[in-house]
Amino acid sequence: MRTHSRLFLITLVFLVTGTSTSYAKEKFKVCADPLNPPYSTKKQDGFENKIAELLAKEMGQTVEYTWFPQRIGFIRNTLMASVKEDAVDSTDFKCDVVMGLPTGYDLTETTIPYYTSTYVLLIAKGRGWDDITLDAAQLTNITPERQDMLKIAMFDQTPGTAWLQKSGLLEYGIPYQAMTGDDDNNVAMQISKDLKAKKIDMVIIWGPMAGYIISQSPKNSYTMIPMKASMGVKFDFPMSIGVRKSDKERKAVLDRLILQKGKEIKAIIADYNIPLL
Repeated sequence: MRTHSRLFLITLVFLVTGTSTSYAKEKFKVCADPLNPPYSTKKQDGFENKIAELLAKEMGQTVEYTWFPQRIGFIRNTLMASVKEDAVDSTDFKCDVVMGLPTGYDLTETTIPYYTSTYVLLIAKGRGWDDITLDAAQLTNITPERQDMLKIAMFDQTPGTAWLQKSGLLEYGIPYQAMTGDDDNNVAMQISKDLKAKKIDMVIIWGPMAGYIISQSPKNSYTMIPMKASMGVKFDFPMSIGVRKSDKERKAVLDRLILQKGKEIKAIIADYNIPLL
């Protein structure tokens, strides 16, 4: 494990100011899901792809991807996995960073947040729900007859499902898996298709996914209402970059870059219709 020595502090200054160092010549090794819009894709057109490219450029590095589906076991099979599977105590890992982890994620060290978003209630317009515009709580005040018409998607173990349960609306939810296991669609892609097919009319969904769904339809196809914390349910979360817990130096460099390039990072995210706090 490395220590914060004087040599590291000097190196950090060189990195941030763009001076060439051996550290700066390394690859910016990212593990990411190859089919996870709007976050990452193999075409590298997700917002996390672009942020990784921005950070790598600042360090004089090029981005190198290891692709792996972001499901259970993702960190174990990527950030913590040796390039050589039979290696013992190897320092050559498949990647060094994972973009878009919740700040404080227990399996990794996380940087300072580079964005904070929130769950939203996303409603397809023209389906009889255009009067719901201010607050998701409006759904709890409609008549029982209208509640029977609800077609709202819900995911296991998410704030949206907790809110539906506490609001007495759980029985109207249409269940979806948070991890599909589908090689052709991620969650955002599937919800987008099902909204268009009118299998569902609305969904409580994480902001970046809502942004993707909006981007796949004509303008003004949806009403997006940020969820407000209520009944002990929290909806907004800061997001960070994950590194190995022993990789303190890399975390420090990334923390500094996130502060320095904050405006550019937020500009990238804004292009994806993502609600930011």
